Amino acid sequence: MRRLFASAFCALLAAGATAQDRPPDAVWGEGRHELRIATGSPGELGMLETLARRFAADADAKVMWFKAGSGAAMTLLKDRKVDMALAHAPAAERKAVADGWATGRAIFGANEFWIVGPSSDPAGIKGLDGPSAFRRLAATGARFVSRGDNSGTHQKEQELWKAAGAAPDPGQLVVTKDFMTASLKRAETEAAYFLTDSSTFIAERANTPGLVKLASGGEALFNPYHTLLLTQPTPGAEIARRFAAFLLSDPAQATLRGYGAAKFGEAMYLDAAAARARWPSDK
Repeated sequence: MRRLFASAFCALLAAGATAQDRPPDAVWGEGRHELRIATGSPGELGMLETLARRFAADADAKVMWFKAGSGAAMTLLKDRKVDMALAHAPAAERKAVADGWATGRAIFGANEFWIVGPSSDPAGIKGLDGPSAFRRLAATGARFVSRGDNSGTHQKEQELWKAAGAAPDPGQLVVTKDFMTASLKRAETEAAYFLTDSSTFIAERANTPGLVKLASGGEALFNPYHTLLLTQPTPGAEIARRFAAFLLSDPAQATLRGYGAAKFGEAMYLDAAAARARWPSDK
């Protein structure tokens, strides 16, 4: 009886541990090789699904997406909850590699950051570069939506405040702790400014008619995406390496550079070659 109770107790513990594991936000493919990927906007916007379905069919794989901004995605990777991250937080990525726990950092595409806001532009930032626009936002106290979640976008926002030599008044910030699309829609509701990636704004422009692109361009607003793997491999490390190589293949790069063009009239991403040409200082 004691043995039976002990077995039942262990089974309950195991079931509890499993129940506490976070389920993926989406699964593509039914193959025997399991690949767990953490990323944010590429998953939200469907680009990851398009690429993952093709890869899964060719590689006998099951691709599981865990929705997470770059900071959270890198934490999931470091904690071995996923096999790879697709991140857009260059400084944090470089530190992870320098600290020795991450490897496989390679640029596979890019987009840009745009500062969007009400068409009336009460802060007067239209046409300014990123740091100058943030300096004006701080000086005028204009309402600004911040993700506040250590995502790649939030990290870029903090870089821009620092480059501007200015700090926002806490009262002007609307902190969402939410993902890109939800935060963009919050900016629409608040008639506030927001730092968005260009891909999300292209996809959501029709749904946020009160917002317009006001500031863009320059290296400060460039937004490269990189692969990131673990130095100490997870069980899915080999399939993760194969997916990283697939992202740089001709078919995947062609898909990436044309993604969104048919639906929105303009492509949503740059391929790796264009990204390296635009951002040659990336190391």
